Amino acid sequence: MNKPELERIYDAHASGLFHYLVTFTKNEADARDLLQELFIKLARGTPQEMRSEKAFLYRLAHNLAIDWMRRRKTRWDSEERLLREVEDGLQTLPDPDALALARCFAQAMKSLPAEQRTIVQLKLWDGLTFEEIAEAQKIPLNTAASRYRYGLDKLRTLLRPIYEELQ
Repeated sequence: MNKPELERIYDAHASGLFHYLVTFTKNEADARDLLQELFIKLARGTPQEMRSEKAFLYRLAHNLAIDWMRRRKTRWDSEERLLREVEDGLQTLPDPDALALARCFAQAMKSLPAEQRTIVQLKLWDGLTFEEIAEAQKIPLNTAASRYRYGLDKLRTLLRPIYEELQ
């Protein structure tokens, strides 16, 4: 698709597509990512026969949102399994202070937004680089790094009282 045509489609439909995608993601950042993905697909090419441009675009947006929700559900299931494993592993700690700290840490991890929690887990426990995390989650490298930084900042804030108590 040529640039003027892509610009025309963007000007005509981007706002409505964005609002449609927000209904799925409940999050503007994820909706913007999906909208960007939609226009990247359009830039790579569209079918020759399109009955209705608007219907085609909304169908494409719908399919992207459904794929996003499936990926998200898989991530949520994995996160829940990980958190259960962490909690189950806490039962074997003999030191009461270590047990208290581990429980506080598990609670602090649960309180992080899912986007930050998964990146902190991938970075700290699985040892992935930001490049690997960005590729695995299909997000920009800077987004992975900033979500990690925000997650660590929240963990520090949440865990500082228990750390100071144990000192």
